[in-house]
Amino acid sequence: MSEPIIELHELTKKYGKFTAVDHINLSVQKGEIFGILGPNGAGKSTTILMMLGLTDPTSGTVQVCGINSTRNPIQVREKVGYLPEDVGFYDDMTGIENLLYTARLNRIPEADARTKAKELLERVGLPVDTQKKAGKYSRGMRQRLGLADVLIKQPEVIILDEPTSGIDPAGVQEFMDLIRQLREENGLTVLFSSHHLDQVQKVCDRVGLFSNGQLLALIDMAELKDKKQELSDIYNHYFEEGGERHE
Repeated sequence: MSEPIIELHELTKKYGKFTAVDHINLSVQKGEIFGILGPNGAGKSTTILMMLGLTDPTSGTVQVCGINSTRNPIQVREKVGYLPEDVGFYDDMTGIENLLYTARLNRIPEADARTKAKELLERVGLPVDTQKKAGKYSRGMRQRLGLADVLIKQPEVIILDEPTSGIDPAGVQEFMDLIRQLREENGLTVLFSSHHLDQVQKVCDRVGLFSNGQLLALIDMAELKDKKQELSDIYNHYFEEGGERHE
């Protein structure tokens, strides 16, 4: 991990009098798995949408891969793979057909795309040679297909927003293992947003603790392990005892 690949400076988003995101300052390093942890309504998804240039900030700036997300959202989305909580597919198409469609949108040659699509389906644990339509996939299968769909464009950064929602415990563990493997093998930078403390603790290098649109604390997981602390202790301090904000 060396240079920052995501940088947020005084990032703020207001809807009328309601402040959804409040002066966030944050830097994510290249090759890092960074967790955004907080309850529903903490501002996690709004922050992600501003990173992607899908929502304009009220004030502040976002830089992703050296590109200003507000000014050049299309350029940012060419470099970033985004997996939302509810993945959308063409339900009347098979898994591989969905991947090939995404590949065409990203101008990947057909022959290369077909080979890559098969490799990715195998990698995420989905059958390659099947006529089963995506509309018949289980929740867990749809999330796996979503991950493959994110990866086929070969992004520099992947952003996962509540990616394990609705997946059974065994499937969650497999998903976590896969994320770690992808980082180790491909050097991907991963932003992992979740309200599941145990999942964030297992997979992330650093964690940003969000609540009510604010970044309360930045936590280095290696330092916690050295001190034999648990992320749950810090989490409970902020959400049960009312800790103060730290940047």
